[in-house]
Amino acid sequence: MKIFQPRVELRQYVRYYWLLKSRDPFCTQTFPIGCCQIIFHRKSPLYIPELDSRQYRLTISGQVNFPARIASDGDGDTDMVVVVFHPHVIGLFLGTPPSEFYNMEISGRDIGNVALNELAMKVLDCGDDARCVEMIEAWLMSKVRTSLNVDRVGATVNLLMHNPSMPVVHLADAACLGKKQFERVFHESVGMNPKEYARIVRFQKSLWMLQKGCRHYASIAYDCGYADQSHFIREFQSLSGYSPKTLLKHCVPYSDFFSTPA
Repeated sequence: MKIFQPRVELRQYVRYYWLLKSRDPFCTQTFPIGCCQIIFHRKSPLYIPELDSRQYRLTISGQVNFPARIASDGDGDTDMVVVVFHPHVIGLFLGTPPSEFYNMEISGRDIGNVALNELAMKVLDCGDDARCVEMIEAWLMSKVRTSLNVDRVGATVNLLMHNPSMPVVHLADAACLGKKQFERVFHESVGMNPKEYARIVRFQKSLWMLQKGCRHYASIAYDCGYADQSHFIREFQSLSGYSPKTLLKHCVPYSDFFSTPA
């Protein structure tokens, strides 16, 4: 797998790009990461057993609240380019709020974005990885615009990263919005309501603490804003499919949300 960092002008919108080429069949477990993605499959799209469906050659991946497996096609011929966005910005580029593809992976053709589909045709026909990223970045730059609500929501996402148990009313105050208006704006920008998104942030923060070597579950529960250790273990199993102890036996913990690959 190769990682590309976004150009300076896009770093407040794009976390990173990752590219994977493989001829070996694989099947791996995925967890909710708290970020929407655009996926370009230059060869065989991936299969999702839980949904009994395949991704599209141009796939928009929304916010999810469940674990799932992804598997390569039978021949294992995988070649994909993925744009990982910050949690609250993908709607700026699609012209469609991510709340419309919550817990879904949809075809890029379904949202009627002509420019995105034209970009996809170019990326799918391009074998040069760096050139693909350049084309994606040129398209993204053409869509950048200011948005007060997106800026407000971005500030509250940062607050949740530091304190996932922060009450919604305090987040609304920080955004200078009433509670109901804030919940609506947050849902439209992120694709989940604030309480549900805080649940994903808590889970990802607990993964990050396990990744850093912490094995004291009571400390993880306290630092991540869970009511107690039992609450942490129940939520962890719901969002990962494993208890923390079982996950440690299965794989090395890694938080996609609190880690930025180099």
